[in-house]
Amino acid sequence: QDKSCRLSAALLGEDSEISPEQLYELLRYAALGKSHSAAQPSWCRIYHQSHLAGVVVVILHEMSQLHFYRFYLQFKLLRKIFRHRFTLAPSANFPVSLYGEGTDLKPQSTAQGLTSTSSECTAKSSDLQCDPIIQRYGEKKQGLTSYTLTLEEQKRNDYPIEGSPGCKGYISTECDQQRTDSSPLFGLDCEMCLTAKGNEVTRVSLVDARGRCLLNELIKPQSAVLNYRTRFSGITKKMLLPVKTRLSDIQTRLKQMLPHDAVLVGHSLNSDLQALEMIHPSVIDTSLLFARSEGRRFKLKFLAKAVLGKEIQCEQKLGHDPTEDARAALELAQFFIEQGPTKVAELNLEMLLTAEKLAEISQNKAALQPQGCGFQEQLNEPPHLSKPCFLDCLQVTGHKPLLLGTHGLDSSGLCQSNPSTSNKQILQRALDDVPLSKFSIIQFSLGPEYTASHLHAGLYEKVRSKLTDMLTIYAGPFEENFCMKSVKKEFGRCGPIQSLTVVTETFQPYVCIQYEVLEAAQLALESLSGAEVAGSCIEVQRPVTAAMLDCNLLIKELELDVENEGVIYVAGLKKSLTETDLQEEFGQLKDLETLFLPKDLQSGKHRNCCFLKFQKPQSAADALEALNGWTLKGSELRSRNALASGHLWRWIWQMNHSSGKKGKHIFYEKLEQLSDSEQDLRKQVKKLDHHIKKLYRSLQNNTLCVVLFPGVN
Repeated sequence: QDKSCRLSAALLGEDSEISPEQLYELLRYAALGKSHSAAQPSWCRIYHQSHLAGVVVVILHEMSQLHFYRFYLQFKLLRKIFRHRFTLAPSANFPVSLYGEGTDLKPQSTAQGLTSTSSECTAKSSDLQCDPIIQRYGEKKQGLTSYTLTLEEQKRNDYPIEGSPGCKGYISTECDQQRTDSSPLFGLDCEMCLTAKGNEVTRVSLVDARGRCLLNELIKPQSAVLNYRTRFSGITKKMLLPVKTRLSDIQTRLKQMLPHDAVLVGHSLNSDLQALEMIHPSVIDTSLLFARSEGRRFKLKFLAKAVLGKEIQCEQKLGHDPTEDARAALELAQFFIEQGPTKVAELNLEMLLTAEKLAEISQNKAALQPQGCGFQEQLNEPPHLSKPCFLDCLQVTGHKPLLLGTHGLDSSGLCQSNPSTSNKQILQRALDDVPLSKFSIIQFSLGPEYTASHLHAGLYEKVRSKLTDMLTIYAGPFEENFCMKSVKKEFGRCGPIQSLTVVTETFQPYVCIQYEVLEAAQLALESLSGAEVAGSCIEVQRPVTAAMLDCNLLIKELELDVENEGVIYVAGLKKSLTETDLQEEFGQLKDLETLFLPKDLQSGKHRNCCFLKFQKPQSAADALEALNGWTLKGSELRSRNALASGHLWRWIWQMNHSSGKKGKHIFYEKLEQLSDSEQDLRKQVKKLDHHIKKLYRSLQNNTLCVVLFPGVN
């Protein structure tokens, strides 16, 4: 009669990578249950969802799997408590893939500098005092200067600012004249393509206050284009081939065209100015102007239809038209200024959006009615559907989602920061508000000084170097004319070898062996040190570097990792054995749940080792004892407790093969102390883990808690 909620997801090995869309399935069903057409996720199962007390999503802003393993020992709570761990596949549009369409999650500053979606006002309330537009601007009509962003608002929303560290080399429009309520408005919009440099502007449009197009130019990007993003940008390779206009040409033209008191208008205009590498002091951002409840932003397409009655960004068109978008943003700003906040609030945009989303859900449900066995069904692939934002659906059911953090995510995945808020403040607010909310999103951040790209590159190299050293062992000494084949055969019984080289710098020869899995290197260290190999009694050791001084502690903690509980590693398998053969052989072991046979991710051939996952830790311990010395088809098996879960095994393989230095070992480094910045980062990570621990311990029983390391892209 146990009615406690639980999550079942017995994924191991290559299946341990999930997409944001699969995470969306999980969060949507957990939040909504069977209402609003929500269904059990395809890849896991939630038992007794109706008894779920709540869902808490903790997002560690700009931190990735790299940070987790670089600071593995500092993340005590995460590695000991969270039973399921998956690699999250990259997403071009992280918030939409995670929460559904219409999810521009942007924080709005409160008096405490915290972002919170929790509010006592309801969208249906006839009292306009509760409308976020009235709360921000008041009820009376004002001139356009009341709606331009202050310098502080520009900083908070990632606008390029004169003198900012990230704006070196940016060009100023030099529009430095005092603005008045009669200053001219200009609509601006850009389209971007993905290049080797990042997002580069490839088209720009400027319209005047009467909607006339003053500029509509294609721009040749500086770097090679990796993705034209034609579906959104409308740009194709053919269009850019004859183009000779460069970004510097457009910067010069814009400086010449804009009067000294010009006010630029756009929707999330910060992205356009960043792409143009230009600084302009006076802007109206329609994504902020039409302030939305719950700290999110309305899309331009929705506002154009709801406020202006215009259809833009139609699916029939190839990509967005920047002139159309610039004109729409301009007209929205003009409508707001002319009509005033009260008239805009009376439109009740929140209710209109909710009604539109529910209509979409209804249409999608109708589209899913059985029509016989079609081509999609034969391929076992679901038809593509637009994903409704389940946060909107939650509000319809009377549950208000809670959003707390210093950063928000817009539809492009860009983040806006509120530097006045600390992780400690967010934690305190979360401890108070999370118990009152059905669905909570809590964002913590290390701060911009710890997420710089150069620091990220340094972390990557340190993690890759340390993993290489952990996968490497030195064996010897051997006689001068020892048999290399015998050495390879003996050490190969411990697991797949990536490279094997002779070290001749020593008095007697040693062999440097780099394995593909951590368990193989550890097994060789434990079973072959002191053994006789190729006629010599040898010692086996790992490289001695500053980074490896805590290796034994790291190995011990990996063994105790909750994800490796009940998982054992078996080596010495013949490559002729199939997965079916192994299932038959190991099927007699008690409580065997899953068998994972690692494969070379390039050739697809399986390695001479496997992982066995058992339902109970004691069954794994019994199997480990039984398997040591077990002979399978003439091969003697070697086994030990697992160290690397499936997602880690895959990641290690990718790191080893990404540098293009296959078979080349990184030799001893000079013993160096950690840089000050990394020592500080280590302390910050420890604090972060402590914050998550306090939050986790405050949660009610039957709460689903998900921690995300979304990375920078």
